[in-house]
Amino acid sequence: MYRENENLSFFEKIQQLSFGLILLIIIVGMIGLLALYSAANGNLEPWASKHIIRFSAGFCGMMIVAMINIRFWLKLSYPFYILSLLLLIAVEVKGHIGMGAQRWIDLGFMRLQPSEVMKITLIMALARFFHGANLEDVKSPLLLIKPLILVALPSALVLIQPDLGTALMLITAAGSLFFLSGVPLWMFGGVIALIMASMPIFWQFLHSYQKKRILTFINPENDPLGDGYHIIQSKIALGSGGIKGKGFLQGTQSHLNFLPEKQTDFIFTLLAEEWGLLGGLSLFTILAMVIAYGFLIARRSYNQYGRLLATGIIINFALYIFINIAMVMGLIPVVGVPLPMISNGGSAMMAVLFGFGLILSVGVHREVKFARKL
Repeated sequence: MYRENENLSFFEKIQQLSFGLILLIIIVGMIGLLALYSAANGNLEPWASKHIIRFSAGFCGMMIVAMINIRFWLKLSYPFYILSLLLLIAVEVKGHIGMGAQRWIDLGFMRLQPSEVMKITLIMALARFFHGANLEDVKSPLLLIKPLILVALPSALVLIQPDLGTALMLITAAGSLFFLSGVPLWMFGGVIALIMASMPIFWQFLHSYQKKRILTFINPENDPLGDGYHIIQSKIALGSGGIKGKGFLQGTQSHLNFLPEKQTDFIFTLLAEEWGLLGGLSLFTILAMVIAYGFLIARRSYNQYGRLLATGIIINFALYIFINIAMVMGLIPVVGVPLPMISNGGSAMMAVLFGFGLILSVGVHREVKFARKL
């Protein structure tokens, strides 16, 4: 007998979970544990032990989020967005400064990076807005002012920190939801043309270190012992891994401390040096399967909110992967984006797992239907 997912019992909801996706998430988390253990030269301290705690707590939270009705998350989309925006404002007022940027709020037991939370709550807010919009609405420039403001406010606050990489992720993930909601292509063309025309002005407002990163990307050999050091050492480590790699705990560039930030931004380089091309491709395959599961869950949702929410979150996850790996390979400038569930970091871990909880909730409650206009 047919029953709507929202009326299912707890055990029936368990049966509706995507266990394949859950298993893949656990595998990625375990790869992160091994990588951080290796980064500390075969020690759980200081990074691997924290990774275990963060992943375990985030995983439990993910499962709780998955069990909660999708209607609840729709109702909280705007409040969560507003809370994240207030946290971003709080960073500007009383934030913790690290590595030249003011991005964290010190909560005592952890340092929270609100911009990571905003990556998820912005998608929730846009999914909520476009759920209640029809095709005629999204073709009207005036009616798109509200979602554009939703994107512009956090993007501007993140740029002030400054964090160019996160701002670009917010804008790109948001743009994908605009596209999926049926916004005409000519509007995207107009926005892109405006951005290109304003690049000379934008360049003047970049911080000196951001300009150096871009110039280093163009020609890292200009300053091999300074700004170009990171990417040159990363390329050396990637190449030295060969086909099969040097073996677990045997990476020379990373363990002899030639490779900086090996536990965060450049952790993929450490993995590739130790496990080689085959190990890198294996990780690509696992991450691609995670992304495929996310799109599949989104496609099966009966409601627009669930489709947009799951799609936006999985695109955000894919952006993490693309930017981080392209960055360490020298394909794009270094912008400080972690490899999700693998790099060391609490805020990104919690935000990503919360996002996967929402995707799982979309899958469990895929047959829930509610009015477009709310």
